[in-house]
Amino acid sequence: MNMNTSELIKVRVAAKRLECADIALFELQAVDGAPLPAFEAGAHVDVHLPGGLVRQYSLCNPPAERHRYCLGVLREPASRGGSWAMHEAVQQGDLLHISSPRNHFPLAAGEAPALLFAGGIGVTPILCMAEALAAAGRDFRVHYCTRSAARTAFRDRLLAAAYAERVRFHFDDAPAAERLDIGAALAAAAPDCHLYVCGPKGYIDAVLAAARAAGWAENRLHCEFFAAEVAPQAGDTAFDVRLASSGRVVHVAATQTVVAALAAAGVEVPTSCEQGVCGTCLTRVLEGTPDHRDLYLTEEEQAAGDQFLPCCSRAKGGLLVLDL
Repeated sequence: MNMNTSELIKVRVAAKRLECADIALFELQAVDGAPLPAFEAGAHVDVHLPGGLVRQYSLCNPPAERHRYCLGVLREPASRGGSWAMHEAVQQGDLLHISSPRNHFPLAAGEAPALLFAGGIGVTPILCMAEALAAAGRDFRVHYCTRSAARTAFRDRLLAAAYAERVRFHFDDAPAAERLDIGAALAAAAPDCHLYVCGPKGYIDAVLAAARAAGWAENRLHCEFFAAEVAPQAGDTAFDVRLASSGRVVHVAATQTVVAALAAAGVEVPTSCEQGVCGTCLTRVLEGTPDHRDLYLTEEEQAAGDQFLPCCSRAKGGLLVLDL
């Protein structure tokens, strides 16, 4: 992503340690010692990594803290470079640039109870939400699912928290009775409860499907994806994009993303996650119908058809005219 460093915050990695197998905790503090920008539960920051990569990581410390930001980062076996850089290249004492916090996964306003579901590294924003809800005296429950106790980040912190009795751990290698029963968790929730879920796509899909089947309204369902699969699909065809500013037409091959085709033609579009999750590359569509494949836009925004994410989405038809 292209961004002037004067718009970023310079931080030092004050601490780095393993939380559990394959998950590291990073504590970032402002180099000048000034308080960091305030943030709300569910927020994330863009971290500018060695080599020019930019990745998004959720803040997992209590929102009342201004002296530090804490990030939990999973070492991904199929890393595209981000998690490898965080685990191997970034060390305690290093200097980094980060964005101010942004929030696409906020807690709903009001005093409604909350039901929080975390899958694996998806616990990071959920943990921040639990801290915020506890501090506000609001009712909530947490269901945290991992492969095993040894792969459960922040377990000691949750067990020692003042709200520990509201947290349930569910391990894949535990007896069946101790694994997550989504239906039972939903049935125990208050009628006005809001549901928040973060984790792998399959986990999120299962939780949301169960909630919808149980009659939960869409305005009470909130989710955040950490990653999406961007790969050619059967039936993908080539199409063209026209740049409104110049009239130039760029061909996009069936196996190529719009961002890649534009880059090959010398047209740079700011990107970050490259998976349709963060919204950095959001581009206005002036003509044509997008084939949306992102996890960023709402269903209503996708239906409007006036914007799309060129890192992953395509065209329904032969041409898109873009506001570029």
